[in-house]
Amino acid sequence: MDYRYLGNSGFKVPALGFGAGTFGGKGPLFSAWGNTDTEEAKRLIDICLEAGVNLFDTADVYSDGASESILGAALKGRREQTIISTKLTLRAGDGPNDAGASRHHLISGVERALKRLGTDYIDLLQLHHFDAMTPVEQVMSTLDDLVRAGKVRYLGASNFSGWQLMKSQAAADRHGYSRFVANQTYYSLIGRDYEWELMPLGLDQGVGAVVWSPLGWGRLTGKIRHGQPLPDGSRLHDTASFAPPVDEERLYRVVDALDAIAAETGKSVPQIALNWLLQRPTVSTVLIGARNEQQLRQNLDAVGWNLSREQVTQLDAASAITPPYPYYPYWNGQFAERNPPAV
Repeated sequence: MDYRYLGNSGFKVPALGFGAGTFGGKGPLFSAWGNTDTEEAKRLIDICLEAGVNLFDTADVYSDGASESILGAALKGRREQTIISTKLTLRAGDGPNDAGASRHHLISGVERALKRLGTDYIDLLQLHHFDAMTPVEQVMSTLDDLVRAGKVRYLGASNFSGWQLMKSQAAADRHGYSRFVANQTYYSLIGRDYEWELMPLGLDQGVGAVVWSPLGWGRLTGKIRHGQPLPDGSRLHDTASFAPPVDEERLYRVVDALDAIAAETGKSVPQIALNWLLQRPTVSTVLIGARNEQQLRQNLDAVGWNLSREQVTQLDAASAITPPYPYYPYWNGQFAERNPPAV
């Protein structure tokens, strides 16, 4: 397994991490993802650790906390071998303060997560979304307190816009608080919006990408084809309304390119899609999920080899989209020389 720095933290994480959203199976969204119990989770974690994948990502809202509880139980006795990443700020209860990034919710949310996970520290704590109702100075101060108390080691954001992430970093710098070193973000061959602003910000601010849904919400599994209905087992039957939108013409253009490269390399479509991401700037780790052992082993084979330059170019072209102003390259050669694009 390849290990990479998590942004500008000095801390290394595996190129592939395991997403525990399939643990628990509670609710309309997460039951469609999977319903892995503790015994099955132990087996999947065994396979991950054998392959060098020691980062496990979850959140307090995954199956109403069941994902954290199952992960904690499955890691019992081997906590020191692993990296635990979790998230909070989304609504996790019925009370008026059971959501957001207030000092109250961050502290109580971390305490509940520690209890469910069966640990006394969280390696990477990420805010699941930006809370516009809480001043960023209060948010970053509270997160810094949690780091200084030893309950959290590294900080990350998720689903932030560029200005939200930069405002948070600036507040941390101004007061000497701990900074965000990770950005858990949606990024895939059919979802490249991350490149417009968040990737240049990551390069500038030392924030590493923790990629979620690298297969485009299940659209790049190799099972979706032009002119054919969704396969019976596709989770899109139940979760399409939650998924980031995608232009179908572009989707099938990408699928055709993946099929062509799969024929050349003997690799599967998901393996190629994951490998493309692993070659992108700022990417620290790509989260893979699996409902069973077969899916997990296939995804783990996305590392240990690299697409050729020509194959990367082919995928870049098939997935390209003209970004909106001011991100598209409207400048002339002289301006571009002084302000080169990030990618």
